[in-house]
Amino acid sequence: MYHHIKNLFQADFVNYEGVRRINIYLMRLLYVLMFLFLGKDAWTAILTHNGAWTSYNAMVWSVWAAFATLAGLGILHPLKMIPILLLEIFYKVLWLILVAYPLIKADKLAGSSAEEMTYVFLPVLIPIVAIPWAYTFRTFVLKTRKA
Repeated sequence: MYHHIKNLFQADFVNYEGVRRINIYLMRLLYVLMFLFLGKDAWTAILTHNGAWTSYNAMVWSVWAAFATLAGLGILHPLKMIPILLLEIFYKVLWLILVAYPLIKADKLAGSSAEEMTYVFLPVLIPIVAIPWAYTFRTFVLKTRKA
């Protein structure tokens, strides 16, 4: 049992270019959650919508449907789809800084229209922990790969 747990935290050079299995499993979990939950909400909204769309609502639901659908590829190819997780981190952290933080600082978050979204976005720490940052920097910034 201890050996199996220990293996989760070791780099896997054979299958995952030196990324620890725990990162792969956490990223896959995130992709599954995005695919199922965000996908269900987005595609249900799109497929059951009646009447003309406002341009803003059409854009929002289209982006979320595309995001959730692409997360499905992340289940199969977790390392190749890291940019989806980076996008998630970036937009959530940016929103928390621009919208939630000023409301929290002014003690006006409770009861505001931003309160629910703030609680939905706070778990952004999970993808921050899940991403193998050394691999991500090496692959997507420096464009090199470990042999």
